[in-house]
Amino acid sequence: MNTGENEQGLRKILDFTRLISIVVLVIHYYYYLYGTFHNWGLSSGFSDRILANIQHSGLLKNFHLSKCWALLFLVVSLIGSKGRKDQKMNFRLAGTYLVLGLLLYFLSFGWLYLSMQTEILAIGYMAITSVGFLLIISGGTTISRIIIKSLDNSDVFNSENETFPQEERLLVNENSINIPTKYQLKNKTRDGFLNIIAPYRSTLVSGSAGAGKTAFIIRQFIAQALGKSPEPYTMLIYDFKFPDLSIIAYNHFLKNKHKYPAKAECFFINFEEPSRSHRGNPLEPHSMTDITDATESARTILLNLSKEWQKKQGDFFVESPINFFTAIIWFLRKYKNGIYCTLPHAIELIQMDYDPLFSILQTQKEIEVLVNPFIKAYINDVMEQLEGQIASAKIALARLSSPQLYYVLTGNDFTLDINSPEHPKVLCIGNNPQKQQIYGAVLSLFGNRLLKVINKKDKLKSMLIFDEYPTVTLDLVPTISTGRSNRIAVVMGVQSINQLRKEYGREQADVIMSIAGNIIAGQETGDSAKQLSEQIGKIMQERESLSISDSGTSISKSRQLEAAVPPSKIAKLSSGQFAGILSDIPDQRIQLKAFDCDVQADFRAIAKEEAEYEPIPLIRHVDQQMIQANFLQVKKDVQDIIQDEMARLMRDPALSHLVIRKN
Repeated sequence: MNTGENEQGLRKILDFTRLISIVVLVIHYYYYLYGTFHNWGLSSGFSDRILANIQHSGLLKNFHLSKCWALLFLVVSLIGSKGRKDQKMNFRLAGTYLVLGLLLYFLSFGWLYLSMQTEILAIGYMAITSVGFLLIISGGTTISRIIIKSLDNSDVFNSENETFPQEERLLVNENSINIPTKYQLKNKTRDGFLNIIAPYRSTLVSGSAGAGKTAFIIRQFIAQALGKSPEPYTMLIYDFKFPDLSIIAYNHFLKNKHKYPAKAECFFINFEEPSRSHRGNPLEPHSMTDITDATESARTILLNLSKEWQKKQGDFFVESPINFFTAIIWFLRKYKNGIYCTLPHAIELIQMDYDPLFSILQTQKEIEVLVNPFIKAYINDVMEQLEGQIASAKIALARLSSPQLYYVLTGNDFTLDINSPEHPKVLCIGNNPQKQQIYGAVLSLFGNRLLKVINKKDKLKSMLIFDEYPTVTLDLVPTISTGRSNRIAVVMGVQSINQLRKEYGREQADVIMSIAGNIIAGQETGDSAKQLSEQIGKIMQERESLSISDSGTSISKSRQLEAAVPPSKIAKLSSGQFAGILSDIPDQRIQLKAFDCDVQADFRAIAKEEAEYEPIPLIRHVDQQMIQANFLQVKKDVQDIIQDEMARLMRDPALSHLVIRKN
């Protein structure tokens, strides 16, 4: 037992052993330098008798034997010694003392062969041997002061301790996306896979600019989803930097379009180059079954054009313009069975004078409750309030008054039911970072209308990919929550949770982060990294501590739960490195859902593949004259609607009372 009495007893034994070694060395001096000691008067009959007895024991039968015995007792005494620990001490210093001491201790006999007086030889020999003896003691005690086991400082960032087993099996099903990876387990590199076997539970791909979201992850989703057998996904791609993703999707579609159960087509929306864009109508009348569809469309377009309104929903001066634009859209939907129900026609109609506009809007009973407050304010000459309600919508919508936008949005080349079994589609809608707010509003309308159309039973499986998701306003929560049973997979690309909070608000962003079944994150910082680290969870890690005291050194080891991927590690991920957590399905359980890996991408093969890509095709030859003619035609259509309806009201006595003539 490590008690004070035992330590004191051990110290006495060691001191006595060291004393024996000194006594043996002194006997060695006395025996082999007897003449000198006799001349100094340091001999006697008693000591001679003792020396004779020692000689008979064999200790002195050889010159070096007695020195070896003295050294042996010294070593025994040093083995049990505990010097005061010092981190500055090292084996090099101790070794120097020991080697030098042993050399002096054993080679000192050479001094005796010098031609000098006997007394000088004796004194020199004893001095050299004693110095060697002291150096050996010093070296031995220095070793006892060295910290024999110190903490391993080679892994200063604890990287090896934070590694954990990851999924190495390739788990494939008819819906899965499988991405090859490499990961570290202790000090070994192992091959693994990101098995997104439950894509219908949605996927959130996050990471700051340059983290590799598109190159390593989203590209794989597009290529594998369009190449799935026996049935590829139908797809909507929001291409923030058109045509980066669109050209990938188009070429993979060309390779696999024969796998679809019916004739499939690939469509593009590109406001920058109308010749390479199809024409589509997000307010397609047959997809708008009731006035709530018009309300959602109006809300989508206005909230995207006025981002600050998103945080003020419910406010009087936010809801009023939304209601008024809803009335405009629903009027066009009902007028002549919706032949003029397009966004450009709605933009032009809302710009009309109040007298004819309010007059014709009263003809639709379904929107009467929406327009009455505005009409009463107009009749009662509350123009300041009226302008505050309507002018904000007019100003916002006026930014969309572009001939190119009008041209693309007034055609009907395709419908939004991309997952139709009779006509499957891949739809690529392209934005431009320099015009993201204007284009983003229209593309958000496309997206919201499409979400309503596709989330139905008995449709083909579909994948919705939103690169830079915060640049559009789409409420994906209902689709993520209910679309799983309708085989709708949602993939959202964001730079950070803070970006999502900025555009959607904290509550909506937190909901999206919490309901996403698959989270794949590259480099992130701040709250994003902290939240992701908490979602990945903790693993059992070994801890080692070193304690130094006068009595010795103690090392303690423990095991405790620590973050598998701490926020600081997420903040330092390189491009192509991702961490996160995946979900599974009842038929394919995954025990190792968390990952921290390097996604593998063969960029040479990708570059070779891209060199053979076909460009986005020329849809039709469109010149500026055609675009301008369409722009003027929209304006003329709205004028015709006003004139025809006003003439009808004037001719019909039963309706003439609806005509407003304030001026």
